[in-house]
Amino acid sequence: MNNQNKTAVITGISSGIGLALAKKLLAENFNVIGTTRSGVLNDFQNDNLEVVALDATDKGSVASAISRIAELTKGIDLVINNAGAAPDIFDVTPEINAFNQTIATNITGVVFFNEPLLEIIKDGGQIVFISSQMGLPRNADVTGTAYCMSKAAINMYAVILAKRLAERNIKVTPVHPGWVQTKLGGDQAPLTPEQSAEGIYNGIADMESGRFYNITIPGTEDF
Repeated sequence: MNNQNKTAVITGISSGIGLALAKKLLAENFNVIGTTRSGVLNDFQNDNLEVVALDATDKGSVASAISRIAELTKGIDLVINNAGAAPDIFDVTPEINAFNQTIATNITGVVFFNEPLLEIIKDGGQIVFISSQMGLPRNADVTGTAYCMSKAAINMYAVILAKRLAERNIKVTPVHPGWVQTKLGGDQAPLTPEQSAEGIYNGIADMESGRFYNITIPGTEDF
């Protein structure tokens, strides 16, 4: 894969999978525009990395981030939607504040960050959504109501976008990143963020637009 002069946008690069993805793509010669809530990334710098402030639940922040991204690049080759929230992941009974936070971050924020980006993404580019097997109906359990619903919704949005963008040859894929050692996954998870990022990167070329990709198989799955 020749990545010279290619640009990737990655949301949520302050830690975990997002930070590992930023480092991986930089190592693969991408120019990376990463987002954090503060617009600052502590303890890591790179000449080919720009950090942009983004709170996906705030309309003004989203508009400012889109404007800044448009200033930084004439065209995006790859978007990885990584940022998300999971406050109810272990809860059996939905709680309205956690529910609203999850929906605002994982669905509304993601959709209305990506829609204006579509004008900047190059024809032939790619959009990846970090999703979860927990968003597949066959894997439904009793916990994490809002989180699971949000990932199911993003899976649907990815399929809709895949159809909308087919004429532009833009590939759109929801991806299960594996069970990863993050705040969400916990220390007992089998994959490090770096291993997950490696699996995501290695699968990019093989991902089929509008289909669910699981890095732990690896390959595409039916919903």
